[in-house]
Amino acid sequence: MRILHTSPAQDGFFMPAEFAPHDGCLMIWPERGDSWQYGAYAARRAFIQVMRTIAESEKLTVLCSEGQYDNARAQLPDAVRLVVMETDDAWARDVGPTFVIDGRGGRRGIDWGFNAWGGAVDGLYPSWEKDNRVARKFCDLLENDCYDKRDFICEGGSLHVDGEGTVLVTEACLLSAGRNPSLSREEIERTLCAYLGVSRVIWLPRGIYHDETNEHVDNVCAFTAPGEVVLAWTDDESDPQYALSRASLDALEAAVDAKGRRLRVHKLPLPAPVTITEEECEGLDLCEGEPTRTPGERLAASYVNFYIANRTVVMPAFDDPMDETAKEILQGLFPTRRVVAIPARDILIGGGNIHCITQQIPRA
Repeated sequence: MRILHTSPAQDGFFMPAEFAPHDGCLMIWPERGDSWQYGAYAARRAFIQVMRTIAESEKLTVLCSEGQYDNARAQLPDAVRLVVMETDDAWARDVGPTFVIDGRGGRRGIDWGFNAWGGAVDGLYPSWEKDNRVARKFCDLLENDCYDKRDFICEGGSLHVDGEGTVLVTEACLLSAGRNPSLSREEIERTLCAYLGVSRVIWLPRGIYHDETNEHVDNVCAFTAPGEVVLAWTDDESDPQYALSRASLDALEAAVDAKGRRLRVHKLPLPAPVTITEEECEGLDLCEGEPTRTPGERLAASYVNFYIANRTVVMPAFDDPMDETAKEILQGLFPTRRVVAIPARDILIGGGNIHCITQQIPRA
């Protein structure tokens, strides 16, 4: 594996859309006690459902600690590749490499800087050195060359591309003080264009209310096809999310993508607000002596946090009447894939959802 100091765009590489063909998917076995309640047992059950579903559609690689290898191997399908690699938590989307291809059989990874969603400003855990080494190590495992961009703090969940020159991001995240405060908006755009191979950056003002990643775009809006997106939506004007989604809708309706198209926006309804219980909070370890959740805290539940595999779309379910409506909408948008809804509350408690715990490996 070579460590590269050029840029993907300079070398003729670009990030393909998630709905383009995959060679596989990366996930991480959960065990962090201050993220996952009661020793991560409930979270593992949910993760395993996601893993089994994805493994039916594409090759799955799961990373785990040395201490969890035997436990994970016993519970995962034989076809899943299990690799011992130390991490700080289980958010493969944000710590794994962002892959780029050249359309001629070449694939490389990008090793962004990672600081636990905000570093000293508002990061979510105090040590992230293991996470910050995952992208490069995984590229080495795949024998893919890797671009060194550790001087730019960026997570995979803060990006959604259409594969045709356009990327979606949120101002709330990419312009936050804990990411790249020394860079202007224009400088951030230039970096995204150089490393994702895009020519148009569409900025949404906000994401999902109370999303502790500083409102990653992958929880609020996603491309489903070139020129088409889903947007998390509520008609309840008393919900704090209404103003956030309304602002994003206005931005999307005013935008033109890299091909000169107006975007077609499909509203994906939100579930009723999901809050964490006292019992769930009691099952979480402290982080530096402080609780990571408080009873009644609203969690950032959204159906947009789905993963597009080769033959399936894996979406979160919240035991809410809107689960079936969201599934029907997604099935209509992905007619050639089977939409599978997986109960995901125990993933949500950790702070993200199905898209956050997965990272596609595109076909070269």
